[in-house]
Amino acid sequence: MNKSELVAAIAERTETTKAAAEEALRATIEVISEQLAGGEQITLIGFGTFKVTKREARKGRNPQTGKEIDIPEKNVVKFSPGKALDESVNVAPKPKKKASCKKC
Repeated sequence: MNKSELVAAIAERTETTKAAAEEALRATIEVISEQLAGGEQITLIGFGTFKVTKREARKGRNPQTGKEIDIPEKNVVKFSPGKALDESVNVAPKPKKKASCKKC
């Protein structure tokens, strides 16, 4: 699903226009981005948690030359799914019913 498909699905689910759904999605993404940039953690109960962690500086290798390079420290965004999201994604498939057999 891409952004336009997501906007269409939101508009349909909320019975609003695509323009209103796109504006709401854009505002949500902006607020999340601003809060993370400010060092805040965002927890949406049932969905998950967005947080920023620091990846320490480290040594790496250039795969073409094999030469050692310095990789600087960097902030990275991590997402941890909430229990409800995790359970909805990991639902065990229902067992198939056996076809009834008149001869058996």
